[in-house]
Amino acid sequence: MTIAIGSDMDASLVKIAIEELQKRGHEVLPFGALLTAEAPWPKVGMEVAEAVVGGQADQGIVFCWTGTGVSMAANKVKGARAALCWDAPTAAGARQWNDANILAISLCYTSEALLKEILNAWFGNTPSTEKEDQACIHYLKERDA
Repeated sequence: MTIAIGSDMDASLVKIAIEELQKRGHEVLPFGALLTAEAPWPKVGMEVAEAVVGGQADQGIVFCWTGTGVSMAANKVKGARAALCWDAPTAAGARQWNDANILAISLCYTSEALLKEILNAWFGNTPSTEKEDQACIHYLKERDA
């Protein structure tokens, strides 16, 4: 799986995330501060989302200080469903019930151990096949038009 990953700042947590992704056999497509020193959070969020929605990546992960800005920016892109996840249960639910395709993470509040838990939950879950859950995702997709 190809994962688009971006951050608005160079941070050790992002490097740890990349290592974890590569250990899991994923290809990493870098954005933002992974490529250049100048990386405003709106641009990072939107570029990662465009890569996911455009098919260059299967999923995305975005980082900023709180995770809020990049998630808001990513969700401006039609077809993006970015979820700000502070813990593993939120990440699991975002994948299961929301079919989230972009994981947003806080650089400030996420430890290395918590990051690994979040990644385990994110990649350990798939979208629900329950009729009600599928109807909710369909409802969102209709409003994207």
